[in-house]
Amino acid sequence: MIYRKKKIFVSIDTSSTVKAQSIINQTQTKKLKIGYKFGLEFLNTKNGRKFLSNLKNKVTFGDYKLADIPNTCASAIKAVKDLKLNYITIHISSGLNALKAAKKVSGTTRLVGVTILTSLDNKSLKQIGFNKDVKKLVLHQARLAGKANLDAIVCSPLEVRTVRKVFKKEIITPGIRLAGDKRGDQKRVMTPKQAFQNGATSLVIGRSLTSAGNIKKNIQKLIKELE
Repeated sequence: MIYRKKKIFVSIDTSSTVKAQSIINQTQTKKLKIGYKFGLEFLNTKNGRKFLSNLKNKVTFGDYKLADIPNTCASAIKAVKDLKLNYITIHISSGLNALKAAKKVSGTTRLVGVTILTSLDNKSLKQIGFNKDVKKLVLHQARLAGKANLDAIVCSPLEVRTVRKVFKKEIITPGIRLAGDKRGDQKRVMTPKQAFQNGATSLVIGRSLTSAGNIKKNIQKLIKELE
């Protein structure tokens, strides 16, 4: 029952505003604290910005995953201030100066640092030139997020326990699958309850809720898993 007080971000993995609204309508419940994460697939559409501008009384998470030089990151955040997003993401790998520049202009929007994507594992990191393993690199980036005074970070549920030792603010965890669901392209996953038990503050759940059968039934399944 205690886990129901935690925050669940439903991932809007679509480019259709009609489907986005349908997902929002079908995930309404008083038994969970629900927010909505909008990824690039939606944010880059012609009508996505207008949809978000008109979305009222919902916790909104703009998953832009900014990764650029300090001035560009700061300018990008200023450019979407009119959307009044509650959360916006930036890759910690953008560097300390970029993180600080973005934080300086973020205002009331919570700036969220993205560590290592949940689709990557140690083998993947070596392929792109990283020598550290996932856990060591995530821990290093968590410390950097703390230095930049970010409001939250994103990491997989497998790293939460380690990250919590150095980052005391909000930890948002993707790579979540309901019990029995397929992993898909995710390498580092857990169930919702396991992630919360590891110390996650909030979860991002997409395909397990919105792509696997009936959305309303999936929400009820999630509620039951968190009992």
